[in-house]
Amino acid sequence: MNSGKKWLGRGLFASLLLLLNTSALHAASVNKIEPLFWWVGMHNPSLELLVHGQGIAQFNVSVDYPGVTVTKLNKVSNPNYLFVNLHIDANTAPGTLTLQFIQAEETFVQPYTLKARTADSATRQGFSSKDAIYLVVPDRFANGNPNNDSTEDTLEKPKRSDPNGRHGSDLAGMLKALPYIKDMGFTQIWPTPLTENNSAQYSYHGYAATDLYRIDPRFGSNEEYRQFVAAAKVQGIGVIQDIVLNHIGENHWWMQDLPDDNWINNKAQFTATNHARTTVQDPYAAKVDKTAFSDGWFVTTMPDLNQRHPLLATYLIQNSIWWIEYAGLSGIREDTYSYADKHFLRDWSQAILAEYPHFSMVGEEWSANALVVSYWQKGKQNLDGYSASMPSMMDFPVYYAMLGALNNGENWDAGWVNLYEALANDVIYPDPNNLVLFEGNHDTARVFSLLDNDFAKFSKAMVLMTTLPRIPQFFYGTEVLMQSPKQRDDGKVRSDFPGGWPADKHNAFTTQGLSPEQIRAQTLVKTLLHYRQQNPAISQGKMTHFYPQESIYSYVRTQATTQAKQLWVFLSKNTKSVSVDLTRYAELQPEHCEFFDVLNHKSLGQLRQVLVPAHAALVLECQLP
Repeated sequence: MNSGKKWLGRGLFASLLLLLNTSALHAASVNKIEPLFWWVGMHNPSLELLVHGQGIAQFNVSVDYPGVTVTKLNKVSNPNYLFVNLHIDANTAPGTLTLQFIQAEETFVQPYTLKARTADSATRQGFSSKDAIYLVVPDRFANGNPNNDSTEDTLEKPKRSDPNGRHGSDLAGMLKALPYIKDMGFTQIWPTPLTENNSAQYSYHGYAATDLYRIDPRFGSNEEYRQFVAAAKVQGIGVIQDIVLNHIGENHWWMQDLPDDNWINNKAQFTATNHARTTVQDPYAAKVDKTAFSDGWFVTTMPDLNQRHPLLATYLIQNSIWWIEYAGLSGIREDTYSYADKHFLRDWSQAILAEYPHFSMVGEEWSANALVVSYWQKGKQNLDGYSASMPSMMDFPVYYAMLGALNNGENWDAGWVNLYEALANDVIYPDPNNLVLFEGNHDTARVFSLLDNDFAKFSKAMVLMTTLPRIPQFFYGTEVLMQSPKQRDDGKVRSDFPGGWPADKHNAFTTQGLSPEQIRAQTLVKTLLHYRQQNPAISQGKMTHFYPQESIYSYVRTQATTQAKQLWVFLSKNTKSVSVDLTRYAELQPEHCEFFDVLNHKSLGQLRQVLVPAHAALVLECQLP
């Protein structure tokens, strides 16, 4: 009881002090403090506060709160910034502390909140090969709240008729869609960035942030985002946040008052990146080319951040941790991964995994070369001595090999053999099962279009996606055969999901207005996703594949600890049905194996040969009596 009175007294004193000093502000005041708040009981006891205010660097800072001390003040070239380093003891109680700013005869105070963590925060589980990820572009998926399509403090207004404009979808719509996402069999949802993108044009995609601590109000509020993540968790769905460490948007508030001379690469002047991804690990690469890659900007509207700046590096690390802790995330997808400084990237991922040892992160390294992608995965021993800490990477090499295998004719050096050899490259990955394989994303043409609107090819792609030893990621609308030009056209690739707006004539959520082929595709994806949840041979089993013969690629997935569960896959390009002799598979086929046709839901009994239909995928489960 005495302790409670002491805390009450301190809180009243702080509030009174704040009231008295508010009227005394003269030359300086605090415009922003980031992070917005923090938590007690974090693994890392250090916290860096970015404080922005007119002339704030001239002030000294003190704290009167049990367990919290100011360890260092860092000043930069801009006197309107002060970086305050705090140490928060492990047993510090949650509450609101008071930062006292002192300079000569001028003094004012600023409250700062330390929150309590949820009980299981540090032990949260990320995504794995047991999961299936659903990627959505939040502005193009479902408009649940038309009232936020336009807000007073954002520049671009809605124009659904413009493929490159804002269309109005939001968190409210995504919330309403959760039952559909669950019913389809997805266990993770990855929205492209939701943070504020206050640009006059092309603001819908989210990759040019103007405030790293604010959800774009046209999607909803920070609190609505947190509620969405919580609601998804109730449905058994984790949320993966898309985070951009490489760049910001030209209208980010920093650009009006840059913290330091070297906060933005190339002296804050546009110099284009050369996109030469291999220079990061190329033993022969010239320094000028390495610098042009990492320090160059994507476009004039995306200033490139200098992660070598120690204060900015800490800011970015804390921002990622803040969103994980605040929203309750299960994963992060990191955009344009290799474009940021590679030593910073290691520090960033290590800091996150120190706080959340079972958390998941996947990086985007857009390369068809498995050597380039494998360089970044945690556990890889690279010849240059660099050791990454990223648990997962997007599997662009197998994505390209899969498309090529499905589209190209069969030859000794083309067709299925390209996919066979691409998967053989798994030997260079520390953990190939933890790679994320996708059939498309917001930067690629729609897979159905790339496969020439051929449903037979599409069906085989869906089987590969759900049965290979990977974490599968699907792009919204793939399940209903959404299309696009084959050449890159972002606005059309990211077109509206049918049924996401009340007046839509076609509705993927209810199947109203869908063609028989679209319904067939949706049913196929749903069947495969639900089946893979039931068969541990897919998520946990080893893979044995057989060199393609007679235009057929085949593989067997076997549960690692027992042969009680097996999955046999045959993918054919033949123009007629082909009988496959199972003698070739004797090393894997258990005695008395009873085969079950997964896609056609029928028992086939014990077999010595299987009939693989023309242009089709045959998916069999081996069941033991």
